Amino acid sequence: MSTTAKVAIYGDDTHAWGLIEGEALLTLAKLPDNSVDAIVTDPPYGIDFAGEAWDGADIRQVAGSGGDRLSAGEAFERWTAVWAAEARRVLKPGGHLLAFGATRTFHRLVSGVEDAGLEVRDQLLWLYAQGLPKSRRLPGGLATTLKPAYEPILLARAPMVGATTRNLQAWGTGAMNTEAARVDGYWPAHLTLSHASGCTKARCTSECPAALIDAARPDRRPSRLFFCAKASKQEREAGCEPLPAQSVKLYNGHHHPARLRRNTHRTVKPITMMRWLVKLVTPVGGVVLDPFAGSGTTGIAAVLEDRLFLGIEREGEYIDIACARLTHWAASAAQRAVLP
Repeated sequence: MSTTAKVAIYGDDTHAWGLIEGEALLTLAKLPDNSVDAIVTDPPYGIDFAGEAWDGADIRQVAGSGGDRLSAGEAFERWTAVWAAEARRVLKPGGHLLAFGATRTFHRLVSGVEDAGLEVRDQLLWLYAQGLPKSRRLPGGLATTLKPAYEPILLARAPMVGATTRNLQAWGTGAMNTEAARVDGYWPAHLTLSHASGCTKARCTSECPAALIDAARPDRRPSRLFFCAKASKQEREAGCEPLPAQSVKLYNGHHHPARLRRNTHRTVKPITMMRWLVKLVTPVGGVVLDPFAGSGTTGIAAVLEDRLFLGIEREGEYIDIACARLTHWAASAAQRAVLP
């Protein structure tokens, strides 16, 4: 693992953002106490995703450095508790943490965050239809996994100083911006969903979650309260034009060949959803931290919502992608701000 830390700060006073190339645990330890308003992040899930060391072997190495023999789940929970303890320290009192997780290791994520002293507040669900089953097809119509169709998101909060109103007055944190985050005028819920990849403006596929929800009340179209489109190729690649195109297999399975992409990150979250999450838990003008910045979508959301952003990412390839994407979207936000 790299132990270097290189920081770059860009933008104006309203749309400032920074990226640090370095190991999350080491870099978090160098940040000041009570210095960020919210943490919105998509950390490793501890499932050995695509055989990547950062999602398996490296986690077990850090967690087992004391010589303990741990299962993969125990190692992930202990590793989570380490970074979450630093998250608690750098968060202002009452500051919120939003962290994505995998369905089969989410309980370990929650336990690790709780062990670090953060208060578990809720669980949000992001529903999508594009998930692919990771199981081989066995004889007799058997398999070992279901098709993934949602990701849970943990909502936790740093301990407050006194009552909520006192904490808000002192730190500006401790409550969510529910009024600003209303959807179609309705109180925000802990559910968001995406159309299936085969949907068009005229027609949805049979497995689309939005269509299935709307079928129950077509006159009301309840999906409009939760809808969030998945990141399109155009959205993923915007700003990455100067980067070299590479052949990358974005999806597992024999039926999904490698494709040429400049944004090679495999788990890019949709900007619309990340904007909603950032807006929900971060005061206007506040600082959003992402210790596992990946391709920078949390940062894009922050600058588009007039929040300040600091991201930490250890992989140099992803730093380049995040920097290119953030430069593009921050320029767009700055241009929008000066238009009459």
